[in-house]
Amino acid sequence: AQAQEGPLTLGAGFHYSSGDYGTSSTTDIASLAATAKYDAGPWTYRATVPYIKIDGDNAVIPGVGRVRGGSGNRIVLGATYAAYSDARLGVDLTGKVKLATADEDKGLGTGEHDFIFLVDLYQTFDRITGFGGIGYHILGDAPGLPLDNVWSVNLGFSYKLDERDSAGLSLDGRQRVVPGASPQRELTGFFVRQLDRLWKAQLYALIGLANGSPDWGFGLSAARPF
Repeated sequence: AQAQEGPLTLGAGFHYSSGDYGTSSTTDIASLAATAKYDAGPWTYRATVPYIKIDGDNAVIPGVGRVRGGSGNRIVLGATYAAYSDARLGVDLTGKVKLATADEDKGLGTGEHDFIFLVDLYQTFDRITGFGGIGYHILGDAPGLPLDNVWSVNLGFSYKLDERDSAGLSLDGRQRVVPGASPQRELTGFFVRQLDRLWKAQLYALIGLANGSPDWGFGLSAARPF
């Protein structure tokens, strides 16, 4: 008999990006993350525990400014409420907190918690699903560098190629968080494959469209329910 799918989904992912962020040298950022998701009716709870390494002569916190390189982690917790959902249309409300577990002395964070509130909408038309959202970010201040609270937006679509595969594009942007810094804008292409009845994998690549984003990056993740 086939195993029953449970409400818990566990996974892992790798991300790598590189860019000069408007400086004279390149900063490379790599992360390896463990992820967990738990579905409970209209609520979905998520946790991400990444290990992050930043290398570069003028390493940066993207969209903030120059810092020293280093390694560590910054745990992200989130909860999503499906405010509306039918066969084609859905509206999700999400709250996230980035815990100040990363070492600000190594430039991996600000030493303060960040809070993010998101509203996301998706609409399906046959094989195409369009999606978009808006977010508000309450950012903890970096040492000696007060940060503004900012808005973000995203817009994109996915196309179901067949029963196993889908692909799509998304455009993400966020306001600058300090005067004189650059906003973030990134274009991401992604491919998703259902490996078997349980395992799903995603591959993506991105290009930066502003100095607050990396010049390029890629990532791979996989997850399965239990």
